[in-house]
Amino acid sequence: MLNRRRNRRRDGSEGRWQLPVLPWRRIALAGAVLGGVGVLALLLSMLLNQPIERITVEGSFQRISAIEVEKVVRARLGGAGLVSADLADLQRALRDLPWVDRASVQRSWPGGLRVHVIEQVAVARWNNSGLINAAGQLFLSELRFVPAELPQLVGPVGTESEVVTRYLATQGRLVESGMRLVAMKLDARGAWELTLDNGVGVRLGRNQVDARLQRFIDVALRIVSQRAADIAYIDMRYTNGFAIGWRGSSRLAGVVFQEDLTPDV
Repeated sequence: MLNRRRNRRRDGSEGRWQLPVLPWRRIALAGAVLGGVGVLALLLSMLLNQPIERITVEGSFQRISAIEVEKVVRARLGGAGLVSADLADLQRALRDLPWVDRASVQRSWPGGLRVHVIEQVAVARWNNSGLINAAGQLFLSELRFVPAELPQLVGPVGTESEVVTRYLATQGRLVESGMRLVAMKLDARGAWELTLDNGVGVRLGRNQVDARLQRFIDVALRIVSQRAADIAYIDMRYTNGFAIGWRGSSRLAGVVFQEDLTPDV
């Protein structure tokens, strides 16, 4: 037994590492093919990564211009070509522009980019110097110039969506009745106040706001339309009636349905 082990050590048959039996030629051939494909893909990418010669800007522009959009895209591109251009980064840069709501960038062969921009649509002014859209998003703030033709919405920070939602719903109901809102306010206590386009204020308070608005439309609106020049405000914060504040006078007139006027703010 000992002699056999000595003989194996002499002839090197024990302890020698050998390659496993594999189809090495096929593996080498597959590696060569993959390497060739990679080189070919790299060459093709370099061939297709042509310089960007034109930028086509599409959209309906009122607050920004196509030239501004193109300048932002070219500045962000640097020296990138058509393939190496980071389209997602370009879109983010465009969305950071004031008045831009959405933006998309696509490659346009040969040698071009196609940019489509959708502007923000302001539905109202917000507080002192902001603009808000129909989704209740404050997309611009601290403006030096705010379009005066837009209605004025006022509310505490964080109530933008709530105020816009009520404004749009109320505006729709009033337009059907021949009037429009020019302002809406939600104060820190949660009380609502409207201003009509004839200058008359409507106080709705904090409770039963929708019911009070409907009562205003059903009953008080007729009086307002007839005597708007004489009325400063309509106070709907009563259970079964409303009060009228006359212009240039401290006199208050009440209209009672069932009970005397008991404020329920």
